[in-house]
Amino acid sequence: MIWTVVIACLALAVFVYMRAQRRAQSQSPTSDTGLAIVEFGRAYPSEAIREVISTADGNNVFLRLHDGKVGCMRAQRQHYASHLIEPGSVTVHNSPTGKGLLIDFQDRSEDSVSFEFRSSVEAAEVSLWLLGSLLPVAGIDESPRAIQGDG
Repeated sequence: MIWTVVIACLALAVFVYMRAQRRAQSQSPTSDTGLAIVEFGRAYPSEAIREVISTADGNNVFLRLHDGKVGCMRAQRQHYASHLIEPGSVTVHNSPTGKGLLIDFQDRSEDSVSFEFRSSVEAAEVSLWLLGSLLPVAGIDESPRAIQGDG
């Protein structure tokens, strides 16, 4: 009778331990976009974040910044490694799946990898950021009168 109780207690302990491990993995820093924003703010306090898109696995976060630059954060165990990407400093290729990008960082060749996003729309948005197409072009008058014509 005592062995039955001991075995039942051990089975319950294993069940509780496995459930706690699953819960800890789902709440890990790699899946927390808020933590990525805080960590990026610590690394680059003078940069204002406009938009955030994370990869499908949550291990990488791309941040669109106010001045046309892009921030990239890569999860490394319990923290993020972050760096700024200047417009024109990367080469971007579409992945065969359509929901990913193959990004070649010219200044950091060790980070040149494929990133898979949740949708092709997110992948396209990040590619626009990286290609620098969101930078304002100097010398273009964007007033409503200039766009509609003078007449």
